[in-house]
Amino acid sequence: MAARKRLRLGNSDFKSIMESDAYFVDKTLFIREVIETEADVLLIPRPRRFGKTMNLSMLRYYFDKNQPGNEALFKSLKIWQTASDIKRHCCRYPVIYISFKDAKAGAWRETFDFIKVEIAKAFKSHRYLLDGNILFPEEKRKFENIITETGKSTEFSSALIRLSEYLYRYHNEKVVILIDEYDTPIQTGYRKFYDEVVSFMRNLLSGAFKDNSFLYKGVITGILRVSKESIFSGLNNLDVYSILNYGFSDKFGFTQQETDRILEDFSLTDHSEGIRKWYNGYRFGNTGNIYNPWSILNYVTKYREGFRPYWTRTSTNELIKREIKKKEASVVREEIMRLINGESINEFIEENFVFPELDSDIELLWTLLLFSGYLTVKGKKSSGQYELCIPNYELKTVFKDTVLNWLRVDVKIMRNQLEETTNFLIKGKLKQFEEGFRRIMGDTLSYYDTAAPNEYVYHSYLLGLLAILGDDYIIKSNRESGSGRYDIMLIPHDRAKNGVVIEIKTLEPQHDRDEKSQREKINRALQEALDQIEKHEYYKELTAHKIPEKNIIKVPVVFVGKNPYVLKIEKSE
Repeated sequence: MAARKRLRLGNSDFKSIMESDAYFVDKTLFIREVIETEADVLLIPRPRRFGKTMNLSMLRYYFDKNQPGNEALFKSLKIWQTASDIKRHCCRYPVIYISFKDAKAGAWRETFDFIKVEIAKAFKSHRYLLDGNILFPEEKRKFENIITETGKSTEFSSALIRLSEYLYRYHNEKVVILIDEYDTPIQTGYRKFYDEVVSFMRNLLSGAFKDNSFLYKGVITGILRVSKESIFSGLNNLDVYSILNYGFSDKFGFTQQETDRILEDFSLTDHSEGIRKWYNGYRFGNTGNIYNPWSILNYVTKYREGFRPYWTRTSTNELIKREIKKKEASVVREEIMRLINGESINEFIEENFVFPELDSDIELLWTLLLFSGYLTVKGKKSSGQYELCIPNYELKTVFKDTVLNWLRVDVKIMRNQLEETTNFLIKGKLKQFEEGFRRIMGDTLSYYDTAAPNEYVYHSYLLGLLAILGDDYIIKSNRESGSGRYDIMLIPHDRAKNGVVIEIKTLEPQHDRDEKSQREKINRALQEALDQIEKHEYYKELTAHKIPEKNIIKVPVVFVGKNPYVLKIEKSE
């Protein structure tokens, strides 16, 4: 029975899995879709650990003419139930297979060494070409230079087109070229040796796929579509199938049906609700309810340990951390807080990604987070603009932990101090909240280094502090309620707890030391904030959530420089 089969976690070699009779989620119709796609060259970007390597491995063993016995691997699978014009491609073509997943180092020379190793492996798998008279003497010398990794850079950048020609000459059959994780060396080098790696990869891929008369099909996988001008210049025969396109939409990640079958096979159907919450939520093209396969398989093997963020452990999340840490990133923090609180954001997505522009074009951050699997598409708003959200609880923990890490490490707020202060707020102890909040502000707001902090900066800052409440409260900001738009609202999941609505005002500090005048201005601003909450009935959303009015805490916050005021000042400070 399937339930008794062993899961070979982390093994992406199709042949090894089939020969060991291990558990396998049948995605072999991916092969048919590749064959039926009219384009000669396919670029299919998908997030990490979503089955790219496994799918390329299936293609490799299906097409490989040098291993005719591989036909037996597919006879019990869906691909063998297709028409004869699909099956006739089995074991028909010479295959060139390269993976660049390990081609990453701190400098171009070391990265290039990894690239040479991978290209040499591809040549070694066809070493038989050196026998006989298929190759001319000078071609044999270049072939051996690649195998021994002693060739010039130009010999390696033109290696794939030359190997294609040699294989066609030997087999009298066009070749299949498969390249996995093509963008790994580019992502590694974009801050250090971008020009060198892009130049090499452009020459390598253009040589392999542009006007290659010896090519039957080329399939390239990675995470991003690096700008066509940078890498795929002149490839008119290239079709791209990103997570925004319909093609191959159900061939990466696990569909609802596949996930249900896995849970049934491993007697875990009663875990389905938790699995949906933690690992579901992706949309690729027109296919929704895509589950993270790496997390699903990890959970199945370790379910006694409970739900954990398995996929996110395979990444350092440095990108999110870096963007949150930027002092000028209040807009990014605001958007991230909205995402953490279950809201969606509307952003323009640039499918042609240019790494050097990441530092200057904030829109590219959302593109990178989307294609890397940290966000997913909820809907399309207009040409190029999409509604994005965090797909599931696993990813929510990443964003939340990153914000808390920023507060602890960079803004120097201790978690216990933050917990104590936020607890005062939700319990309605506003005097203690004001005191704790003022201590935090005095210690940390200089992090922003803002000459004239405005309401938006304070708003973003306060949202960051409230992130710690994310499991118990829905935290919303700048949303319509009643007849206006409140600044921040805390909606408890438990209706017995208090709800909070916050209205923020800012005042310029007075430097004339007129304490009475300053106190009166602060008190007026606090009253205006309270009046605004009442007049526009900002609390209506809370009452709509069945929160009794007696459990609604209305909180005005007036910022004067680093000092927040919540309660009116009864006497001079």
